Amino acid sequence: MALNLKSIGEKIGPLTRKYSHKDAILYALGVGAGFSDLEYCYEKDLKVIPSFSIASIFDTLADFALKAQVNLAGILHGEQDLIFHNPTPPEGMLTTNGRIEKIYDKGKDKGALLVGKSETCHANGDSLFTSIFSLFCRLDGGFGGENCPRTEFSFPQRDPDFLVTETPLPDQPLIYRLSGDIFPLHADPKFARDSGFEKPIMHGLCTHGFACRALISQLIPGQPEKARRMKCRFSSPLYPGFPIKTLIWKTGQGSAVWKTVNAHTNEVIITNGIFEYGDIPKDEIRFDDQVAVVTGAGSGLGRAYALELARRGAKVVVNDYGLSPDGSGHGSSTPAQVVVDEITKAGGRAVANFDNVATPQGGENIVATALEAFGTIDILISNAGILRDKSFVKMAPEYWESVLNVHLYGTYNVTRPAFKVMKEKKYGRIVMTTSAAGLFGNFGQANYSSAKLSLVGLMNTLKLEGEKYDIKVNTVAPFAASRLTEGIIPPEVFEKCKPEYVSPMTLYLCSRRCPVTGNIYNAGMGFFSRAAIFTGPGAVVGDQEKMPDADAVQAKIKQISSLKNAKEYFNLNDQVMDLLTCLDSPPEAIGRDDEDDTGSGFKTTDSVFNAMSDLFKPDAAAGIDVVFQFIITGNNDGDWSCTIKEETCTVRQGRHDCPTCTLKMDSQNFIAMMNKQLTPMQAYSSGKLIIEGDIMKSQLIEKLFKL
Repeated sequence: MALNLKSIGEKIGPLTRKYSHKDAILYALGVGAGFSDLEYCYEKDLKVIPSFSIASIFDTLADFALKAQVNLAGILHGEQDLIFHNPTPPEGMLTTNGRIEKIYDKGKDKGALLVGKSETCHANGDSLFTSIFSLFCRLDGGFGGENCPRTEFSFPQRDPDFLVTETPLPDQPLIYRLSGDIFPLHADPKFARDSGFEKPIMHGLCTHGFACRALISQLIPGQPEKARRMKCRFSSPLYPGFPIKTLIWKTGQGSAVWKTVNAHTNEVIITNGIFEYGDIPKDEIRFDDQVAVVTGAGSGLGRAYALELARRGAKVVVNDYGLSPDGSGHGSSTPAQVVVDEITKAGGRAVANFDNVATPQGGENIVATALEAFGTIDILISNAGILRDKSFVKMAPEYWESVLNVHLYGTYNVTRPAFKVMKEKKYGRIVMTTSAAGLFGNFGQANYSSAKLSLVGLMNTLKLEGEKYDIKVNTVAPFAASRLTEGIIPPEVFEKCKPEYVSPMTLYLCSRRCPVTGNIYNAGMGFFSRAAIFTGPGAVVGDQEKMPDADAVQAKIKQISSLKNAKEYFNLNDQVMDLLTCLDSPPEAIGRDDEDDTGSGFKTTDSVFNAMSDLFKPDAAAGIDVVFQFIITGNNDGDWSCTIKEETCTVRQGRHDCPTCTLKMDSQNFIAMMNKQLTPMQAYSSGKLIIEGDIMKSQLIEKLFKL
């Protein structure tokens, strides 16, 4: 099977794993810890060895390899770089998101090199660590790709400052493999001999754990939480029971280089090691090495955005045409240049742009400025705007057109070329500026309201087009003091409406940490809330036999207008699917627990899936080929897959390799939904039911089963 080069840049995850203190302790024992470093092995005041991080997400390495379609018979762990943001708690839930960064071609018969990167956070909200690794794919070279760049590394020409000698147990791999890497090369003597080794060998990551303990013991004894980074290259295999030496050279304040060698043969096992340590830096959103474009940044909100982005490390293109608040004048370079001077004086990097967003060429030029000055664009905040208020009857065409040209067309003119760059690099953050006037209406602002609500429609489509490229598009409806609101807001309130009270939400939406797309947020005076478009459950008027009429609508207008149990749709297809199924007759309530005679329905998760084959409707499954994966958590948890193919239903316990869609739910809510105490619409819209993958296909469940 050929390598899947299209996998480069594709998202992997989110992948979740629940772990306990027993997992952390088992890992510690697997990498040689014991009574000598009891803080890793005893649950009282337990500390987690930092290198546990890679063992805790070991399964994700296989996901990367499978996504790229490498030949699994030839993969080896090449390099591993771990960047620690916070110490790993003794227990909890980990969520990992990653992507394939590069696939290099070392040449025919020389293999390929897959480089992957992932971010892992804890359920408590902390960002824990970044993993950057390479897999050496021995059997996948020669596809004509770019070769990996050469890197230089050297050790100091002096004796190491520290030398730690340890001897792994002869049975060490049998303990370590219980942490997740169960490859038979480390346990099966015959498999090891067939692979060219005398006997099973040590896991590279097991030796890596020994080295991590050695580094901490010498550089930050008793303080594993101060580890900031551990990077290395795996060089040679090692047999268990052989003594190893970890050689450590301090290279500066909080930094060292290291390697691990076979103490008998002096063969290098792990090399090119880097270790960084120190106090945990302030955990803040940063934009280092990212390029941001802010339109209308000469004053007010745009200025606040540009200054804060620069303070947090971004390189900023400050765009402002220099018009008056109503769009009059001939433009000026002064506002943008003043903001650039502020940024550069504070030590940041910024360039000014004076193009008019209201023209297509102006939009192209703004993005071109970013490319010429900084080489790319990661962030776009479309903020430029003007006001020309009139009551609707008095609103002449020029008032209408001038406002739409800046707000709606201006956003289009800049976003289109920026989106193209982001799509090619498979990353981007776009924040558009809507308004409460557009969301809710405001007297005398028909032009402004129309333009601002139109941006919500633009966002709703771009969130879909950008989803597979990790481009997240959101909108902010700000309430802030600016040139546009000065004179409108009372002076005493104006003082409390500084743009700095809006910018935290906008900057969050610009960050890599932002997980959402297609959302609208109100922001002002330090208060933030989400706005959304909801659709009520509605009512069927008439039936398939009889055309509804106005009188029938009148009779049901209260039910039609009700927003009780309303639902938010992510895309048009979801809404259409509900529309197409709304005429289905109420499902028949069958298949309840045999032992229950009270009419209360299912009582356990198992009983639902045991009854699923009986509830299946083969006549509704013609031409359907789908796999539903259910992940049920809580006291009555379990994983179940349901495969529908050729009008048959196969239900199995466990996880399917390639589900069409995955439904995640707490067991209590799941049973309530199966017993019709909670509707699927209520569960989904309230967040009690999470659906991943092909969401539309999940709508088939109610069609295929008599639930």
